[in-house]
This record gives sequence, C-alpha cells and structure tokens, in this order.
Amino acid sequence: MTRIIVIGNGMVGYKFCEKLLAASSHGDFQITVFGEEPWPAYDRVHLSTYFSGSKVDDLSMAPRTWYQENGIELRTNELIVAIDREQKKVISHSGTARHYDKLVLATGSAAFVPPIRGVEKKGVFVYRTIEDLDAIMAFGKTARSAAVIGGGLLGLEAAKAVMDMGLDTHVIEFTPKLMPRQLDEAGSAILKSKLEDLGISIHLSKNTTTIHGNGKLTGLEFADGSDLSVDMLVISAGIKPRDELAKTCGLSTAPRGGIIVNESLQTEDDPDIFAIGEAASCQNMIYGLVAPGYEMASQVVNQLCGKASKPFLGFDMSTKLKLLGVDVASFGDPFGETESTKAIVYENKNSGIYKRINVSKDGKRLLGGLLVGDATAYGMLLQMTQNQLPLPPKPEDLILGNRDGQATEGAGFKSLPAEVQICSCENVTKGDICQLIENEGLGSLDEIKSCCKAGTGCGGCVPMVNDLLKHQLKALGKQVKNNLCEHFDYSRQELMDLVKIKDIRSYDELIDQFGKGDGCEICKPAVASILASTWNELITRQDTIQDTNDRYLANIQKGGTYSVVPRIPGGEITPEKLIVIGQVAKKYGLYTKVTGGQRIDMFGARVDQLPDIWEELIDAGFESGHAYGKSLRTVKSCVGSTWCRYGVQDAVSFAIQVEERYRGLRSPHKLKGAVSGCIRECAEAQSKDFGLIATEKGWNLYVCGNGGSKPQHAQLLVNDVDRETVLKYIDRFLMFYIRTAEPLNRTATWLNKLEGGVDYLRDVVVNDTLGIGETLEKEMEFMIQTYACEWKEVVNNPQLRAKFKHFVNDDGGDPSVAFQEMRGQKIPASW
Repeated sequence: MTRIIVIGNGMVGYKFCEKLLAASSHGDFQITVFGEEPWPAYDRVHLSTYFSGSKVDDLSMAPRTWYQENGIELRTNELIVAIDREQKKVISHSGTARHYDKLVLATGSAAFVPPIRGVEKKGVFVYRTIEDLDAIMAFGKTARSAAVIGGGLLGLEAAKAVMDMGLDTHVIEFTPKLMPRQLDEAGSAILKSKLEDLGISIHLSKNTTTIHGNGKLTGLEFADGSDLSVDMLVISAGIKPRDELAKTCGLSTAPRGGIIVNESLQTEDDPDIFAIGEAASCQNMIYGLVAPGYEMASQVVNQLCGKASKPFLGFDMSTKLKLLGVDVASFGDPFGETESTKAIVYENKNSGIYKRINVSKDGKRLLGGLLVGDATAYGMLLQMTQNQLPLPPKPEDLILGNRDGQATEGAGFKSLPAEVQICSCENVTKGDICQLIENEGLGSLDEIKSCCKAGTGCGGCVPMVNDLLKHQLKALGKQVKNNLCEHFDYSRQELMDLVKIKDIRSYDELIDQFGKGDGCEICKPAVASILASTWNELITRQDTIQDTNDRYLANIQKGGTYSVVPRIPGGEITPEKLIVIGQVAKKYGLYTKVTGGQRIDMFGARVDQLPDIWEELIDAGFESGHAYGKSLRTVKSCVGSTWCRYGVQDAVSFAIQVEERYRGLRSPHKLKGAVSGCIRECAEAQSKDFGLIATEKGWNLYVCGNGGSKPQHAQLLVNDVDRETVLKYIDRFLMFYIRTAEPLNRTATWLNKLEGGVDYLRDVVVNDTLGIGETLEKEMEFMIQTYACEWKEVVNNPQLRAKFKHFVNDDGGDPSVAFQEMRGQKIPASW
C-alpha cells in the first residue's frame, strides 16, 4: 500500500483525493490530508456568496463523512511545519508525524499585502478564507464605507462582498485600468462604467502609501497626495504562492515565488514530492485559476496509478466570470499579441456592452477575444478558438449575431468534434457529455454535473453544457425541460400556472411547495415578476426578492442616487404640470432631461427623498412612470392629425389611451410602444415591442421590435383594423407573451425562439387557433381593473414609506454623495 500525504485541503487538494479514489482500487493507497483551516475543503471560487446568505456547508466540497467513508485521514486545523525528506515524514505544529511514500504539496496561496505604512491597524483585512470573511462581516456592522485595494478578479470579488454588506464601496487600483491582465482599455472602461452605475467608486492609477488612524483605520493616503476617508479596508491585490514550507526543506522555488516543478509536476529536487495548484511554478508560471490546478491533480493521479499521463506544459487561461452582476470573459489571445491579427470590435457605451474578437491576418481563424456586459457567446467562441474551426463568411456575426431575425439557438454544436473540451476544470469533452445523454439517459444539468462533474468547478462552462444538453435531447427527439434554475424544477411558464392554480401569493410559499433551497439571484426576481404579472399586487410588499430598481421604485444611477420619472402618457403635458416638475426639480436640486420616450427624467434624488418627491408629483396629478420596472415604459407618439398636415389619425389621443390601458403591466422584460399618425413614422413604431401606424382605413399593428445592443425591426401582425379591434389584439399579444416568454427575454427574442414565428403568433392572436383569445382578454381586463400607482401606495402607507432611507439606524442621507456642475445643472462628481 502506497502512503500518500497531501498538504493542503483547498479545492485542488480535495480534487486530487477525489480523482485518486476514482482512478484506483480500494487498498492501493493510504491517504492522509492536512489542512490548516478548521473546515474541510470549500469552494473559494464562489466565496462572495457567503455575504449574500451562503453558509459554510453550502460552500463545502464534501462533508467530513466523505473522507471517513473513503478511508481518508483528514486532519483539519493542523499546520505542517517541517518536511524531513531523508526520513520521508512530515511534522505538524502539534507534533503529529506521518511517513509518506509520495508527498503532494497543494498548499495554495496567500493574499499578497503590499508594503503600506499602517497596514497593521484595526479595520484592515485580507480577503482569502472563511475566517477572513467572518472578521470582515463582524467589523462591517460598525462601518459605513469600505475600500478595496485591487481592481483585478479578486479585488472585484471583494468589492461585491463589501457592497452586499450595504457599505459605500470604493475600489482602488494601481494601474490605469480595471482587470489589467484580462481586459484592454476599452473593455476596462465599459466595466468601470457598469460598476459606477452600481454606485461603486473606482479610483485608478492610485498607489496607496499610508493607512491613517490612531490604532483604527480612518482613511488612506495616496502617492499623488490625495486621500480617501473610509471606515474599513480590504486588501485583495493578488496572491503569493505558499512555498515557505518547501523552502525549509530545501526544495527550489522560483524568483517570483512558487515551488519549481517539471512537466511531470515533480519538484525539481525530489521526484517523490509533487506540487500542484497555485503553489506550483511550472515554466515560471503560476496558475491562479482552478481549472489548471484540477488538470495538475489529474496528471499526478495518472502517474501514481500507472496510467497514461501527458506532460503539463501550460494551460489555457480563458475564463468567464460574473463580477457584480456584469459578465466578463476573455479567451485565447485576448489582446492580439501572439501573431498578426485583425480586431473586430463592437462597443455600446449606452448598454454597457463591449465585444472584441481577434481574427488571423488571412481571415480564416479566430485567435481570441474579450467580452464585457454580454458573454452569452463565450462557449462557442472559445471552442472556435481552441479547435481552429472555420470562421463564417462575415466574422462580425460572431459578436453581432444573425441580423435577419432568425433564431440561432444550438447553432454550431454539430460542427464541434467529439474531442472538444467543454469543461476545462474536469476535462470533460463534448463526446463524454453526448455519450451520457445518449447511452445513460441523462436528461438534466444536475444529472450531468453529478455523473461527470462538468460545471462543478468554476462554473464558466455551465451555459454551454446546458445548451449542449438541450441540443442533444432535441436531436434525440426528446422533450426538453427548461427549468428556471436549480431551485425550481419548472420553467417560468409552469411556475406561472402553479401560482395561478394554487393561488400562491409569495415567494416563500412557492419555494416551500414547489422548490428547494433558499433561492438565488435568478429565481427571486423571476418569481417576483410572475407574482406581479399574475396578481398585480404592490411589489414593495415583497421587496427582498426584487432587484434594486423595483425595490425602491426608481432607477439607481451613477453615484448612488436615484432618478424619478413620472408618467406622461403620449408625451402630452399641460403647462401646469410642467411648472410642477420644474418646482420639484428646483426644490430638491434634481438634474432634468427630456428622455427619448417623451418624458422628463429627474436625476440625483437620495433614497430618503423619494417619497417626498413622489407626494408632490402625485398631488399635481402625476403617477409612477415605471421607468424602473420590467413593465410598460412609454407609448411614444407623434402629433398625428391634431397638428400635422400629413396625419391621417389622432395619434396623441390613441397613444394616451393605449399607455393608460397598459400602465403598470408587469412582464418578463420592459415593454415599449408607439403610435404614429401616418406612414412617415415619426414615433418610430416599428422599433417597439408593439407599434401602431395609422392608415386611411384604421391602424396597422407591428409587434416584437426593439432597440438596444441587438436592434430588430417589428413585424406586421395585422393591418387596417379599427381601434377596438387593435386593442383586443394587443391585449392578447401582451398576455400571450407574459404567459410564455422566458425571464428577461424581450419580445423580439421571444418571437425569434417561437416555433412558427410571426405566422404562428398571428394564428394565436388574430385567428385564435388555440381558442384562448377570450381568456387572454379577461386576464388583461383584470390587470387594467386592479392597477394602482405604486408611488401613491408608498406615500400613503407609513410602513412602506419607512423603508425608504439610506441607513437603517439613521434618517439622514448618504454623506458621501457628491456632485459637480455642468451647464447649469448638477451631475455626479468625477471619481
């Protein structure tokens, strides 16, 4: 029996044990694992979820019982202090000694702490372990603001944790851009803008020299002479390999840290000692991602078990992450540095999306790229890069998508060879997954995760695994279940039916009866939308499952303030109401702007001011414009036949009627409408979710258009119908969309995925082939009859009104909010 000792019980150390058990027979190895933390191995990749409710058990890779059941001696809370290479034994701080035949160093890394004066002060933390997080959470209860040193992956994860604690958050980065190793300047600028929109202050090109305070942190001083007052500091500026134990026993380490290993992952000085994960330096490279560590573990296991192994000569560092709700991905050669390339770039600063792909000079191969704000194409782009798949005739389609309104779901999977690696963490190929689906009958993502571990590491491959599953099931002629998330084994449509049939009125009631666990950021807002679309009840009564904008009935803006957008149906407004808007904006010092949807937006309101502002607007006859909700925003209009010499119908009156009919209607995504008084289309009705264009005979109805990052023209549903008939068809169309669309799908995306397209939609809405037309109309009538202004409900309800304040224990506003002047109005101060 070979004695194996593993020093380090992190993710890579655990994965080594798991793979060794799977590859060997019982009794081949005697395994002992030493871990200096009190817990068994846990998931550091998703550590930030600890701040949003996850427990240690939720993050655990396996319980203690797993080690016992598999004959592994797990010694937690025990630090190895010496390795005796001559006698082949290790000694712990408690005096425990164990002999080994083979030793695996999986000691991982520690937080890198820059040499800053005052770093020992109270209120300064690193972000690395559960104990660190417990200390941060305990101290954070007494703080109002916090800074994070480090604008890389780790720093932004720490920033999310701080923000989840409700603290005023600052990110300090030494270089001129965020995520300097993963993003170019344009991608970093988009990410910076997205984070600032969340209320996070970003400080670039800042070198922290001193931490001020008399024993307790009070602020930071930078090399350029500027300073920042904060209550707490989290240092997350990178990692340093834990190689100190290796040094004490004479193992060679790299100049920049890390235990030097050869291509077999054996240490340079001792073939019986291996190093894997972040502690290992392979060809002067330290790998800070989990996937390379897992691959190292696999190769060492293969050697120990006498199986074929391949040399570890490096690892692809492509990665996809969600940082503070923002998708960020890089793959292949993201900066176009390895060979001559041509970059194709799409940038939309308004929607916060940046995409860059690097194409070979001959235009035949995809070499790499960057994605910020929308990383849905990451999986296929990565496969095209790694497997040198041919580019389409128009390579820009890879980031812009097909622009002919056709669905592309599942496209490209047939072209991928079976040996393509889908999950890099667990080295799972397309062929492996397809074989499980075809031969083992697996039909869910959870089953695939359980069987081959795909998607259980960093999680970046999960969307592609899920898409491959659906594609393969469809190819086999099987029904595809489109579950909302891991907490509900139902689709959005099925949950909506359950809510209605079972008369369910709350999220807790739904998850108790038909779900599992505590829910997540996917299912909570989706269920909130379902409940609102079904019962039309005030959403603030279930504020904890809402997104921030819905929770406060206002859009959070750059700098942490909110905007107020009263409804102005059809864009028509009286002079008296205009005066009131001006008076309110002047009284509360709000920035005002006429929007593209024919409304007036007022920016810069503190959360505690919102009910007072709403009260004054309501007294003047205004109501909520729902600019914050997944609901009807505006129905834009031209002046129509009232003023225009070309107008053939009264567009303004009809736009007001339509907007007041559907105001407050909650849906899977925001809705926009328009009414044009003639075919000159001044209201841009063909770019809206539903649009009406006047004709001499009545109205043409267009549906499922949208602007945004992927604009799409609306399609003609019916032409030359009267007002009453066209409203009936809009009723049916909107309720059918609400019933059947996936969460966060615009009507354009929904139509693209709808089998049969606009012809099928016309059959349902106009021809009533399903016989549900009357039911859909009744459901819409219920929504119309039960409408209530959400602002007014809050204003008149003291309990709801009390929720609108920045600090739980203080009625004052946020003292850190700052403005500057531009063209006679205020804007958020530059950060």
